[in-house]
Amino acid sequence: MTAATVTAPVGKKGNVRPLAALRQTGTMAWRSLVSVKHNPLELVDYSVTPIMFVFLFTYVFGGQMAGTPKAYLQYALSGIIVQNTLFMSMYTAMSLNTDLTKGVFDRLRSLPIARSAPLFGRIAADLAKQLWAMLLMIGLGAALGFRITGGLGGFLGATLMLMIFAAAVAWTAVLIGMLAGDVEKVQVFAFVLIFPLTFTSSAFVRVDTMPGWLQAWVNVNPVTHLSDAFRGLLLGGEVAEPVLWSLLWAAGISAVFIPLAMRSYRSRT
Repeated sequence: MTAATVTAPVGKKGNVRPLAALRQTGTMAWRSLVSVKHNPLELVDYSVTPIMFVFLFTYVFGGQMAGTPKAYLQYALSGIIVQNTLFMSMYTAMSLNTDLTKGVFDRLRSLPIARSAPLFGRIAADLAKQLWAMLLMIGLGAALGFRITGGLGGFLGATLMLMIFAAAVAWTAVLIGMLAGDVEKVQVFAFVLIFPLTFTSSAFVRVDTMPGWLQAWVNVNPVTHLSDAFRGLLLGGEVAEPVLWSLLWAAGISAVFIPLAMRSYRSRT
């Protein structure tokens, strides 16, 4: 960490000034991003795993689901990206939990930096990594035959929609990371929660192909709304309702989990 970060301006009561806190958050975000070169497995998680998801879903399920892999890719790529984003959000929980157990926050607390900088920096860095994975998957999808028919505006809107939702879900990850005893417990929780949410949604198959009793849940599943909104923006069509529901879900998740996560963060750090 540079001397400029350590000797940040402080206010009369010792609180770091807002602009200095923002710079420190950027420094912590950069620290998280450059750490990838020291951890090759993280590069695998954010690059190789998304590529594997696209290939597996397209060529293993494509012929059965839509007749041809290309036709299925046009529908399913949006759901694959949403699933990958939700699973990747749990890396925030695992990273925070690891930093806690290794005493990273104890060392940072001795520095005159904003108490929130390590947390906000971690979230910002992980959102940047998720953006990279999304762009990688869309690029690969385009090479395999996927076409964005919603135009540049649709693409930008879909990207913004996904990042807003990912930012909201990040706070659930923060809470999990603070409460879990170790990284293994974080992984178990992520699998138990995210796996059924993504597969009981419209991410990979159309809702009208499911049993009626299951459709009742699928139609209110936030992953369904997000998948439909992301797909609709990329491909064009009526998206007002799924976008609205996705934003409402993001707002609701944020309203519930930000206070809980911040209280837990303060108590642990």
